[in-house]
This record gives sequence, structure tokens and C-alpha cells, in this order.
Amino acid sequence: MTSILTNSSAMAALSTLRSISSDMETTQGRISSGLKVGTAADNSAYWSIATTMKSDNKALSTVQDALGLGAAKTDTAYTGLNAAIDVVSEIKAKLVAAREPGVDKLKINKELTELKNQLVSTAQSASFSGENWL
Repeated sequence: MTSILTNSSAMAALSTLRSISSDMETTQGRISSGLKVGTAADNSAYWSIATTMKSDNKALSTVQDALGLGAAKTDTAYTGLNAAIDVVSEIKAKLVAAREPGVDKLKINKELTELKNQLVSTAQSASFSGENWL
């Protein structure tokens, strides 16, 4: 009878099984983490590069959020200015109409007062995050 310790074929098979088991653990670790290099022990150069890239990605994400807030503030100011320009154009049209003979100037004055109030309201409502942008 032969022993497993002296059987070279059995020793080779056992070595192969141990290697497969080790590779399986590595693969399962990569699958569970989603990373080829999960720790510095796997590959220190790649791990260092990956860590730097993750940090840069987070910084860029923060910058992107700040740019989005800046764009929202600019949109608020732009919309407020466009509304104010429309009201000022109406005021101009009323003033031109007031110069015509036979026009009820009291009625136009009341309309101008309402347009002025609308202009003030537009300027006060152009706010974003508690800050007025007009």
C-alpha cells in the first residue's frame, strides 16, 4: 500500500488544489469589493494610484456641486433681470403713451404705480438660499 506522502501524483494534485483555493479566495475578495487591488498588500503602486484617483474624484464631485449651485444662483439673477426688463419696457410704453394728447394721465399714473410695485416685488423675490441676487 502506498502512502499519500510518498505518492508524487497525489502531492501534485494536492498542491494544485491549494493553488486553486488560494486563487479562488483572491477572486472572491476582488468580486466582493469590486476592486482588483483592495489593499496595499495586493499591489502597492496600483493601490497608491487608485487611492489618489478616488480622492481626486471626490474633490471633482465637490467642485461640480459648487458649480451647480453657482449656476442656480446665476439663473435666479438672470430670470429676475429678465422680468425686471419686461416691467421697465411696459413702464416705457406707458410713458410714451402719456405724451399723447387726450390720454387719461391719472389712469396711466395708477398703472405706472402698479408697475413700480411689480418691479419692487420682482427685485425682492429674486432670492436663492436666502440671498437676494438683485
